[in-house]
Amino acid sequence: MSINLIQKDSDEAAKSGTPSLEIELALFILKLKNGIWLAGIPSWLFGITDRSLAAFADGYISALEVFQLFTASFFFLSWLYLRPENELNNTQAYLCPTQDQRFELKKRHMISQEYILPFPYLCQIYHLLNLKHLETIHKFSLNNLRVINISSFQPTVGGGIIKFQTVLESPLNALRIWRQPIVEVDLILHTPYTIELSIPVYNGKRITVMFYALPLTQSEHYLFIEIYSDLDWPKPILQILLHCASCLTLFEDLPYLRNLYEKNIERLFNVSLASNHQTMLLFKRFVELYGSNPKAPKLIEGSNS
Repeated sequence: MSINLIQKDSDEAAKSGTPSLEIELALFILKLKNGIWLAGIPSWLFGITDRSLAAFADGYISALEVFQLFTASFFFLSWLYLRPENELNNTQAYLCPTQDQRFELKKRHMISQEYILPFPYLCQIYHLLNLKHLETIHKFSLNNLRVINISSFQPTVGGGIIKFQTVLESPLNALRIWRQPIVEVDLILHTPYTIELSIPVYNGKRITVMFYALPLTQSEHYLFIEIYSDLDWPKPILQILLHCASCLTLFEDLPYLRNLYEKNIERLFNVSLASNHQTMLLFKRFVELYGSNPKAPKLIEGSNS
């Protein structure tokens, strides 16, 4: 079985997007509402002034004229209260992040990698959600890193969040250069196809890895990896290190994924058979929500090419 390895340039993946047609239309409507509101103020003032001059023209104010003035004043105050300016500003901030926010996201983006792997999608999910693989499959690349404690587990609507502590047992572990011996790592199941791994490094700075796994066929899946970080390292050097680390971990994954493929992988996604071990809590949550038949998403355009 051949493996189609495709790596995207990180600059292309980090390009800031332009607002969609829907967003532009929503902003246009809000600006139009704001313009109508502003134009309405002199109209209401003209109406109130006109009725006031008409009421006092004959030196006598009738009950009907008082009612008309009161009604016009009430609607004018209501018009002022319905000012849409704040709504416009809030919507712009929500729909269109500021240039600073987009720049910060692009600044934190380090690398992107794409793979088409000749293994079922469920093999990748089982692998990513099984915490023990950090100790076994990646024993070499992580230099005997150990999972020592599950700090917390929180189910969510579409998945869950598990926090676990890892320790660097080997005194020669290169990771000791910049991280504490024991740190708390976050693993988040966002959707049946999106998994996030967030790793603290030092001084509140983190490396965040986003995994997007999508089934292509019964025996093939698409894996897209994005890595973000706010480390104050020279970006080209950090990108090289992360590319090498990501490729190394994938190389370690291949024999394990092939072994899972040769077994009855769908059997592991049976609710009654799913392990209750703490390191498998997030995997068990996936099984409870989706089993072995999550609703397939739309395939990525050109992914089969």
